[in-house]
Amino acid sequence: MAEDDPLDYARLVREALRDVPRQALRLAASEGLPGDHHFYLTFRTSHPGVALSPGLHARYPEQMTIVLQHQYRDLAVGEDAFSVTLRFGGASERVHVPFAALVAFADPAAKFGLQFAAGPQKAAGPSSVEGEPAEPVLATEAAATEPVAGNVVDIRSFRRRDE
Repeated sequence: MAEDDPLDYARLVREALRDVPRQALRLAASEGLPGDHHFYLTFRTSHPGVALSPGLHARYPEQMTIVLQHQYRDLAVGEDAFSVTLRFGGASERVHVPFAALVAFADPAAKFGLQFAAGPQKAAGPSSVEGEPAEPVLATEAAATEPVAGNVVDIRSFRRRDE
């Protein structure tokens, strides 16, 4: 299939599943987290557009997981990224994360998780995005201590074998 095919289903599914954390965060930003819901968000700290303090970036040079549960404030959710103020070692810090930087999203209270696995890198060109994640993996039985675990459905298993 050509890279510029508008019916690139893997890309369409990737984009649709990235909307899950976006919508969940929007709900949390406008109404707060209902019941026991809380979010684990794992992201690549070196992804373009991620904004962390130099101290946090030094402690987490590759990947970081934040938890949105009780002590977060000023959650702002846009189309391409979210920002939130969290406490790290007693100090408040603002974190800005593009949705494209997400590696995993989980809500242990709902036993739900998504993992966006990094795939083979394509050559960067005018129409490609360097570091674009591969197909996401859905976890519907995530344990509270393991944000993305349990029964995992890899959507690549639904692809035709002759592709």
